[in-house]
Amino acid sequence: MELYLLSTNGVALASKHRSMIIVAALENLKDAWTNIPPNWSGRDPCGSSWVGIQCNNSRITSIILPSMGLNGQLTGDIAQLSELQILYLVGCGFSGTIPDTIGSLQQLFALDLNSNSFSESIPPSIGNLSKLYVLDLSNNNLSRTIPVSSGSGTTPGLDMLVNTLHFHFGNNQLSGAIPSSLFSSSMALIHVLFENNQFNGSIPSTLALVQMLEVVHLDGNSLTGSVPSQFNNLTRINVLYLSNNQLSGPIPNLSTTKSLNYVVMENTRLYGPLPGALFNLPQLQTLSLSNNQLNGTLDVRSSYGNQLELVDVQNNSISDFIPTARVGTTVDFILVGNPACVGRTNTYCAIPLSNSSSYSTPPNNCIPQMCSSNEVSSPNCICAYPYTGTLIFRAPSFSNLRNHTIYKPLEESLMTCFNNTELPVDSVSISNASKNTDNYLLISIELFPFGQDHFDRTGISGIAFVFNSKTFKPPSTYGTFYFQANPYNYFAEGNNSLNRGVITGAAVGGFVVLLLALLAGFYAFRQKRRAEKADRVNNPFASWNPNTTSGGVPLLQVAKCFSYDDLKKYTNNFAEANSIGSGGYGKVYRGTLPNGQLIAIKRSQRGSLQGGLEFKTEIELLSRVHHKNVVGLTGFCFERAEEMLVYEYVANGTLHESLSGKTGIRLDWMRRLRIALGAARGLQYLHELANPPIIHRDIKSSNILLDERLNAKVSDFGLSKPMGDAEKSHISTQVKGTMGYMDPEYFMTQQLTEKSDVYSFGVVLLELVTARQPIEKGKYIVREVRQRMKRDQVLYSLDEILDPAILAPTPKGLEQFVDLAMRCVEEEGARRPAMGAVVKEIENVMQIAGLNPNADSTSTSATHEGDGKGKHPYTDDSLFVYSGTFPLASN
Repeated sequence: MELYLLSTNGVALASKHRSMIIVAALENLKDAWTNIPPNWSGRDPCGSSWVGIQCNNSRITSIILPSMGLNGQLTGDIAQLSELQILYLVGCGFSGTIPDTIGSLQQLFALDLNSNSFSESIPPSIGNLSKLYVLDLSNNNLSRTIPVSSGSGTTPGLDMLVNTLHFHFGNNQLSGAIPSSLFSSSMALIHVLFENNQFNGSIPSTLALVQMLEVVHLDGNSLTGSVPSQFNNLTRINVLYLSNNQLSGPIPNLSTTKSLNYVVMENTRLYGPLPGALFNLPQLQTLSLSNNQLNGTLDVRSSYGNQLELVDVQNNSISDFIPTARVGTTVDFILVGNPACVGRTNTYCAIPLSNSSSYSTPPNNCIPQMCSSNEVSSPNCICAYPYTGTLIFRAPSFSNLRNHTIYKPLEESLMTCFNNTELPVDSVSISNASKNTDNYLLISIELFPFGQDHFDRTGISGIAFVFNSKTFKPPSTYGTFYFQANPYNYFAEGNNSLNRGVITGAAVGGFVVLLLALLAGFYAFRQKRRAEKADRVNNPFASWNPNTTSGGVPLLQVAKCFSYDDLKKYTNNFAEANSIGSGGYGKVYRGTLPNGQLIAIKRSQRGSLQGGLEFKTEIELLSRVHHKNVVGLTGFCFERAEEMLVYEYVANGTLHESLSGKTGIRLDWMRRLRIALGAARGLQYLHELANPPIIHRDIKSSNILLDERLNAKVSDFGLSKPMGDAEKSHISTQVKGTMGYMDPEYFMTQQLTEKSDVYSFGVVLLELVTARQPIEKGKYIVREVRQRMKRDQVLYSLDEILDPAILAPTPKGLEQFVDLAMRCVEEEGARRPAMGAVVKEIENVMQIAGLNPNADSTSTSATHEGDGKGKHPYTDDSLFVYSGTFPLASN
């Protein structure tokens, strides 16, 4: 008993001693700071709930003090807070050096010192932070070179941060060459933001080894040499900024960067002609190459991507411009300052208008109030003191700021985030969208308090944390961002009690911290396992059992191999509550990844209609196709005799379910046109831009999914066939498909072509206008429309079979839409249009109906009229292998 008591007392004494060290360290830090929060008093920061301090069992786990007027120095005492996981000191007035002792905080996974005045070099010891997820040192006065580890391993460096996703070092005074050893294939980086420093030398080609990269900012330096040709290997890159450098040479081949949507290489010394393949990138929206030495002819007669909005080649040496003949194009070509514009007054030779936006959030069906000094009337017409600042988006993927439809999704996503985290925000107002000289998108923001006229410090801390921890996810088109807050001077001092909103905010803040800790732990564990089992990662199908039906090991591009235990955990042991559908293939479960992303897991069952071949095909094809109108494959599992496919979660089910009324979503004529266009663009991508081209072979309304904004996504590739060079005319193959959608020519000849998909898509178009199944009560929709059509009558005299939901008001362009559908279902494939022509025809119909086919689909978000319940989009009851007669081969 004495031994036990001694042991217990020893533990207690050690714990008390440890607590004293922590309190002493925080006291020393506090002494070096000014303008600290007023409730930082007493000796127990955890028990007294100091503003911005989060604890776990009396151990400080996070310091979150952004934009509160703090200043001073960050001393070496920070090392005593050994359990610290998050250090957010954003928008403060800290100066001096970042202490080298920060590298001893082994639990740290988020280090954000953005917008201070830290100087001198980046501590090499940061390379010891193996769990670090975010490293943001932007907007300081840091100088010297980026530290990398020594060859002997005795000196740490940032190249050791293989688990870190974000390197944000922009707007400092860092100099020297960017070390080539900084990057490697083992890194998980998605953001490399080095803009506006003093780097020189060449761009390291090793940057292209980081296969997960999405955003690269190297603009505003003194980099020389050519753009590395290896950038063509960055298949996930979305944004590439190289402006304001001293680069030379031609623009590299970027034809395989299919996700690239924003390329800015202004004010460099690039020369030569523009590669034609650059314009055909499927996601490219902005190409800005002004003030270079580009020459030759800019010829866009043939084609360019459907997403393209802006091509700015001002002040180059382009001798001629041959524009497209495409009807209704909305692409802005700017050639001012080129020989091609000498003596011409075309629109592309005029000075472009300012691209700033006058948009501001309108009142929410109320009359704005007349408020007292410094108070502002909120969108809900309530006077209050808002928390203000600027959202700075470093890599937006759109160019036209005058298109006001792009701002509503941002407002909605902001309020959704604040509601989900239960922070005390009543409403949000945004205004004054503009771009600065760095091509950053700046948007002013006002956040209004809930239940009172001001925020308290805990509320401000929670809001800033949501922004700076990346808990807030803006619409994907806005890209990476940070929040630059203005000082908040309206705290109600003297009231130390925390109101209900504050308590909730603090609790949720702690919960978010825990989630981020779990995410960092998961990421570190994954990387550790990757390093320990390199052979398994290099060949994740080492356990695949090839046989005559599966055809061997799948060829993968980006799909992730999940373990069975991972998917079991993400679905809560495949709980019935997470079951969202079932079909011939098996059950579908909703799951949640550690980062909060929802996924749909399609789990096979014995005797399912989809076998090894379809499983392998879907993995191979979806892992290398990337388009906003094609459902994304997150990964798969082939373990313990399980076959599971993991998709992005698509919120609003299938088109078939919406047309049948199961989802409760109201599809008016305008929404149906946008859905048709989205599905057509997805299918066009598969036929014309995928490498190799893909024939889907099972296009139907139940394989077209609708996301939260009713964007259409083509899904289910189990029956799809890639078409190689030797099969350009057709593929001879066993007939497979779904009754009612199957191409009669394919059935009779067993020769599969892209026109077989066109036929199926034509049936879908008829479904869109009739809301009838292809075969209903023994009647075939193609034959019914063909027999009833009278082209000289209003609506072709199809009133009796048209869906009443689209008839009020009279749908503009319906006759042209039906004409297109009937051309798609011609019995001879040669008489059917290609999908590229189908896309153009639908765009023309949309213009007749008064819609902009290139506008964002933010106005088409789902409107539910029922309870929204129904089967999930990944349900797949109707995979059909036909082996009998085809009664509909002729009409």
